[in-house]
Formats: sequence, C-alpha cells, structure tokens
Amino acid sequence: MADKKTEAKGAAHEMTERMKAAGEKMRASGEKVAERGSELGMKLLDQAEQNTREAFNAMRAAAKSRDISEVMHVQGEYLREQGARSMAQAREIAEMIANFGRDAIGRMTGGDEGKKK
Repeated sequence: MADKKTEAKGAAHEMTERMKAAGEKMRASGEKVAERGSELGMKLLDQAEQNTREAFNAMRAAAKSRDISEVMHVQGEYLREQGARSMAQAREIAEMIANFGRDAIGRMTGGDEGKKK
C-alpha cells in the first residue's frame, strides 16, 4: 500500500512539474507575442508614414505641373509606384505575421529550446 501511495505522490509531483513548465512556456510565449505585436504596429506606422510622404510628394509635383499632361504623368507614376510599394509592404507584413506564428508555435511546443532570437 505504501508503494502505491509513493507512486501516486511521484506521479502527482511529475504532473505538477509538467503543468508548471507548460504554464511557463505559455507565459513566455505571451510575452513574445506582445513584443512582436509592438514590432508589427511600428512597422505599420512606418509604412503609413512612407505612403503619406509619397502622396504629398506626388501632390506637390502635380501642383507644380504646367499642364494637364504633366499632371496625368505625375498621377500615373504615383499610382504605379504606390501599387508596387503596397505589394512589397503587404509581403513584408505577411512575412512578419508568419514568422510570429512559427515562433509562437515553436515556443508552445518546445521546438525552440536552446535557441535565442
């Protein structure tokens, strides 16, 4: 009977330790998610600032134009460049989100133990 009690205590202790370890992994993962969320927010602000700057540059160029053909050229260039910029920005954000997801899953499953990022 004493052996069964000892086994039960050992199993309970092992389960408690596993639960503590899982809780610690979840806490660490949550902290990393918050940190990465800040990085993502800053990246979005940087992109919005860049897009605003480019829009004002195009408006200034259009205002300085001498005729409608120059205005049309400025608008066409702006739209072409903004389209390319938007695609690059979307790819950058998607890559950040994918990396965050991979990192979070690795932390939750213990796949990143021993690694520092």
